[in-house]
Amino acid sequence: MANGKSTGAGGLGTFSPARLRRLGEIAASFLGLLVIWEIAVAIFAFPQYILPPPSLIWTDMLDHLGPILSAARFTAIPMLYGFFAAVVFGVLIALGVAFSRFVEAAIYPIIIFLQIVPKIAVAPLFIIWFGFGLAPKVLLVFLLSFFPVLVSSITAFRSVDPDIMDLARATGASRWRIFFKVQLPHALPTLFTGFKVAAALSSTAAVVAEFVASDRGLGYLLLEYNGNLETALSFAAILVLSVLGLALYGAVEIIERIAIPWHVSQRSAEPKDLGAA
Repeated sequence: MANGKSTGAGGLGTFSPARLRRLGEIAASFLGLLVIWEIAVAIFAFPQYILPPPSLIWTDMLDHLGPILSAARFTAIPMLYGFFAAVVFGVLIALGVAFSRFVEAAIYPIIIFLQIVPKIAVAPLFIIWFGFGLAPKVLLVFLLSFFPVLVSSITAFRSVDPDIMDLARATGASRWRIFFKVQLPHALPTLFTGFKVAAALSSTAAVVAEFVASDRGLGYLLLEYNGNLETALSFAAILVLSVLGLALYGAVEIIERIAIPWHVSQRSAEPKDLGAA
């Protein structure tokens, strides 16, 4: 631009007044919620094992920070492995379904059926098949994160305007060139939508896998704290687990901004003042 200012989401390190104001509003909302929570617990005198105040959750978390962080590192491993496997296999299978009628007819109905099967119900089978290790946890995270990636990817690859495809073919471009220059860029915004949904689900899947069978991790700590009625520590473990999921979601959003800075969702990321001239 003529004034030398960067606009939109082109710069990851750009903190415009609008963005800083938005971050301030979010922080104020969370702070207000915590204050109301603290006051409500004091007024209604809730027992600490039912609803502890945020101040107690914070102090207990600091007192047990070492074990909680160690458990978080253990939980993050299957969470990341399962998420990346879901992205890779979800996109690859979506390519087959989107561009091959045979694959769509032969594989897609099976995938739909497997998605309908409750994952928690089959989780004990994973323990029988793979033992008490990393594999069953990664598999459960993969299964819970896979379907959003698959569905969004199929939609993404099928949503290219036929007129644009006909124009690309008329130029004499090869099939691979059309895919990388036309279909893939057009599909990326919808692909990232599925990636972000999968990222949000992966932390839940990781802790559920640890509920089934694990002697470490945040899921194991949650069961232990709940069994001992240490509700404040349960909230602390949930908070750390939420941070893990938020970190993965934020990483996907950063990659999205780098990959598709031209998309309208990125250009309009910062709210505009209606009264601005």
